[in-house]
Amino acid sequence: MPKRPPASKGKSLFAEAAPEPKPAAAAAAYRLNIDGGSRGNPGPAAYGVLIRDANGGVVAKLKKYIGRFTNNVAEYYGLIAAMDYAQSHGVRAIRIESDSELLVKQMRGQYKVKSADLQPLYERAQKMSKAFDSFRIDHVYREQNREADSSRRRRLARRLRRRSVDFSSHQSMN
Repeated sequence: MPKRPPASKGKSLFAEAAPEPKPAAAAAAYRLNIDGGSRGNPGPAAYGVLIRDANGGVVAKLKKYIGRFTNNVAEYYGLIAAMDYAQSHGVRAIRIESDSELLVKQMRGQYKVKSADLQPLYERAQKMSKAFDSFRIDHVYREQNREADSSRRRRLARRLRRRSVDFSSHQSMN
């Protein structure tokens, strides 16, 4: 019977095997919840974005009135704003969460982009997504996207209140 080589103390049976690399980018991914919408379709539109770091802490809340657009255009504006923020702050890995099934499936290549209004936004978003070490986009239910939705709604409501004040003061001057 052949002799086994002596096992060195303190080493496991598989000590020579290199440990499997952990996906650092995925572990360090920022979570970006996005939402866009309009009152009317098209109508006054805005987006809201909630950005969380890898530990789940809120890093930023973005919201902006963007003019008169459709819901889908507003969703893309939110996506682009979220990726722009991440890129400008050196974030290399992101996970986008959106309640827009259309946007998510278009970004994944599962749906074609048929709208001429969406095509340039889609192309820009695709190009931006390639700049990240890790990019993931997932559909979530509206309940899971409450904070981004709430930011968007507040921004749109503030804009519409300001506009109604502007209109009423303009009409009273005549």
